[in-house]
Amino acid sequence: MRAVQVTRLDGPSAVEVNDVPEPAAGTHVLIDVHAAGVTFPDVLQTRGQYQIKMPTPFVPGAEVAGVVRSAPEGSAFSEGDRVAAFPGFGGFAESVAVDPAQVFPLPDRFSFEQGAAVPMNLLTVHFALTKRGRLEAGETVLVHGAGGGIGTAATQLAKALGAEVIGVTSDGAKADLARRAGADEIVPAEGFLVAANKITDHRGVDVIVDPVGGSRFTDSLRSLSREGRLLVIGFTGGEIPTVKVNRLLLHNTSVVGVGWGEYWLARRGYLQEQWRDLLPLMEAGTVDPIIGAAHSLEEAGQALAAMENRTAVGKQVLTVR
Repeated sequence: MRAVQVTRLDGPSAVEVNDVPEPAAGTHVLIDVHAAGVTFPDVLQTRGQYQIKMPTPFVPGAEVAGVVRSAPEGSAFSEGDRVAAFPGFGGFAESVAVDPAQVFPLPDRFSFEQGAAVPMNLLTVHFALTKRGRLEAGETVLVHGAGGGIGTAATQLAKALGAEVIGVTSDGAKADLARRAGADEIVPAEGFLVAANKITDHRGVDVIVDPVGGSRFTDSLRSLSREGRLLVIGFTGGEIPTVKVNRLLLHNTSVVGVGWGEYWLARRGYLQEQWRDLLPLMEAGTVDPIIGAAHSLEEAGQALAAMENRTAVGKQVLTVR
């Protein structure tokens, strides 16, 4: 079968499409992949910078959507089922074998490309907003990178949970996408602190979703209301910021780590709990993933480079079939 391989740790431009052996199903669900989501961890893996180190060559790809070819007895899946899945690795391929605990029924209204956009982004922000951020209806959420995959997912889910959303974007195309996702207000990354304070009448925002990190982190802390929570999801900006903890005392604010993977790996049933919680929102179209661009397997390097350079708009996916 065809698959994207990382054969050397030289970044997105070094990935290759090769013929590799088909995966053995064993006790796993064997899925014929129709689409695979492109995530920032995939980018880090191409440079050997991800916390989980894989020996080369390996097939990246954390999230997929497709059709079940075979499933073990008692798995709740059958041949022909449309599913999304979170394999962690191996998704940039024509087929992948996935633990049944990490396979989910795909709503009929979702395309495979939309299905491939859900497992990493939506489950991460669900964990962030509900479990770590304790978001309540009527609160205000500021979303950094609001025109990206995590950002659009966070915006849609925050709106579904009854929040007002301020989207922070770096250019017009990303601002347009954030508006499509439902952001109530859009502010530029440059000067977002002043803009957010004006929007909230200087009260500040209750929750910040931050997958970017970098130089805007201190102003994010300054943007928080009393008892506000800054949710640390990632560092696509490259720089890992530091916190002067005395700032947290000023208004009883919190910096909260969002380690979705660490959490569910210790609680194997949590992913299915999340999917059951989100499924009504997906079926109703309240949460409706926005695809920014679909690439072929041969264009995987381009998609990964767009993620690394932060030029990607919306969720990037690979169309496999």
